[in-house]
Amino acid sequence: MDFDQCARSMNPLDWSLLRSFLAVAETGSLSAAAQQVDAAQPTLSRHIRELETILGVSLFSRSSRGLEPTEAALGLLGDARAMGDAAEALTLKALGRSQHLTGTVRITTSVMVANMWLPPILASLRVAEPSIQIELVPSDLNQNLLRRDADIAIRMVDPTQNALIARKLGDVPVGLFATRSYFDRHGRIAMMEDLLRHDVIGFDRSEVILKLYAAAGYPVAREAFPIRCDDQMVGWNLLLAGAGIGFAQVMLADRYPELERVDIDIIAPMPVWLVMHEDVRSNARIRRVADFMGDAISDLIR
Repeated sequence: MDFDQCARSMNPLDWSLLRSFLAVAETGSLSAAAQQVDAAQPTLSRHIRELETILGVSLFSRSSRGLEPTEAALGLLGDARAMGDAAEALTLKALGRSQHLTGTVRITTSVMVANMWLPPILASLRVAEPSIQIELVPSDLNQNLLRRDADIAIRMVDPTQNALIARKLGDVPVGLFATRSYFDRHGRIAMMEDLLRHDVIGFDRSEVILKLYAAAGYPVAREAFPIRCDDQMVGWNLLLAGAGIGFAQVMLADRYPELERVDIDIIAPMPVWLVMHEDVRSNARIRRVADFMGDAISDLIR
């Protein structure tokens, strides 16, 4: 059975089968695909089996790298992606026509922003708009707004996807900080060479800090950082605990009198963008949440 025959045999609800198929094909595993589409792993496994039954072919084979699409599956990918793009475009246009200040708005932003910026803003939003429900997705990976992974994104990088509209909310300075007790034990820092002899909290897999050091003329290996973690909230708590020197937003660090800033700047201020798909900007509830959050964050970082 080819793709056209398969499509004619499916009822309208069977898009979920192709959605699960695409997610598994793109991620290479059921667990990663389940996270991508916000579904249970057994559900995706069932969807794949059902689609294989409809098509009469095997879609994936197991290897050391995970689940790999078979030749039959590779032949379906292009058409399945086209169907997915059409379904997402239809959903976005339908959302754009909604003028009711009720329903759900899905927001994604970094783990740090979700924890340190948004709670009081969302609490105020609930008072102002009690009929709007919020789904908050903390993630340091950029969610795909084109596929409706979220309605609104707060990002620290310039948006690059087409069909997105963006509002720059400001810039957030970032500095190096440690507790005064840490500096009392290890001494203060006057120049970059001093920093190299101190305990700096680094990232595990991310190369951001390695690139910052290299750009400043001091290439180092990952092992130069005695504690490494990619979760920025964990890094923040390690910093507050006196475990070492860490990168932190100046506006947050200034709230803690026990923190002292290093007089060395090796990172530029981070731009803050509010981003959403152009097809949902006319949706009343999404626009209301976007405007509310945009104004509140602008005031926060100004």
